[in-house]
Amino acid sequence: MVAGSLCITSVHGLVRHVSAEVHPFEIAFFRYVFGTIAILPWVLRAGLGSLRTERFPLHLLRCAFSVGVNLTWFMALALMPLADATALSFTSPLFVTLGAALVLSESVRARRWAATMVGFAGAAVILRPGVETISGPAFLALASAAFSASSSLCVRSLSSTESARTIVAYQNLLVTMMIALPALLFWSWPGTEALVAMAFMGVLATLGHLAFARGLAIAEASAMAPFNFSRLIFAAVIGRLFFGEAPDAWTWVGAFVIFGATLFTAHAEAREARASKRD
Repeated sequence: MVAGSLCITSVHGLVRHVSAEVHPFEIAFFRYVFGTIAILPWVLRAGLGSLRTERFPLHLLRCAFSVGVNLTWFMALALMPLADATALSFTSPLFVTLGAALVLSESVRARRWAATMVGFAGAAVILRPGVETISGPAFLALASAAFSASSSLCVRSLSSTESARTIVAYQNLLVTMMIALPALLFWSWPGTEALVAMAFMGVLATLGHLAFARGLAIAEASAMAPFNFSRLIFAAVIGRLFFGEAPDAWTWVGAFVIFGATLFTAHAEAREARASKRD
């Protein structure tokens, strides 16, 4: 999980670096092009039959949400400090709770609603509405978290019938095609350095997701959740070393509040899952 967090945060740092030359929509396109190339050996080894699915419409919907995630997130990374954007991304599990109740009609107990409200209060600490105007980039980061939650709900449904390889393969293939049009609207040929950086993005992103999948296969999600917080530490270090950014105290306070709420939710879900298995 820590290795995956380092890979993904490094991708975000590369996005921030390359966005000085290349539009974020084009960066997102190249990230998925190279991500598709990186995942191709796993698909070919399993055979093209591993892509067979009877749930293509849900794959398509999930990938539409992924497009929303990438366009809003890469724009946010280009416009705001890396650590602040990372802290706000921790709200995604809170949006999952809302979506599970409103869309999937799952039963959500009072303690999870309380944790969700506390988590969004943590986001308010970071944004500090009333103290200063909430910036557009901050809204983009929150929108990305909401899109990510919607994608996660689709994955939750798909994972009951589809393998992780199939889900990731469809994500890379379909998102590449769907994101091509927005990228073309802002197209400019990247230089060699930017192209190499975006190639690293695709490889690192694929390795990061594979590391997350492996970590979650070894241990329960609730046990792995605390290690996800290392993303903020890595983001703070990368932001400081390469971009001269230093997150203020409010960012750390808000991030701890958000992460505490999501960790509580993860442990509550794990307890409920174990109880249901015993029953």
